[in-house]
Amino acid sequence: MSATISARVTALGLELPNPSTPSANYVPWVRTGNLVFISGQLPLKDGQCAFVGRVGDEVELDTARQAAQQCGLNILAHLASAVNDDYSKVVQCVRLCGFVNAEPGFAQHPQVINGASDLMVEVLGDKGRHSRAAVGMSSLPRNASVEVEAVFEIR
Repeated sequence: MSATISARVTALGLELPNPSTPSANYVPWVRTGNLVFISGQLPLKDGQCAFVGRVGDEVELDTARQAAQQCGLNILAHLASAVNDDYSKVVQCVRLCGFVNAEPGFAQHPQVINGASDLMVEVLGDKGRHSRAAVGMSSLPRNASVEVEAVFEIR
């Protein structure tokens, strides 16, 4: 297995994006002790929100799952920044919290956030197994379909 997060992502046929810059008065991640808290990530690609609209009426479930995966890639980009791309410094993905911009009758939030959860396990192996919340929202910034935040334990 590869020693870098970026190489592990590439091995899956995916590309680790450049870490996004905050759009308001916050930082993309904070380390306190051995924990790294990664701010909520939208499904941005090249600075643009690649997945917009409400899940359940404007956005299909599979597309929303792809949006959550893109959020996960953005999370991993910030994690790589926090640990200088050194996979061995990652102890565990502790928690993901996923927010789904959903129409009122939508009830498949967990299946959407699986896009991010599955990615963590594919890239990090057992270190990617985590606790999680998947909740519906009436709206998200930039009309994004999904937003995901994360907490990691690192060395």
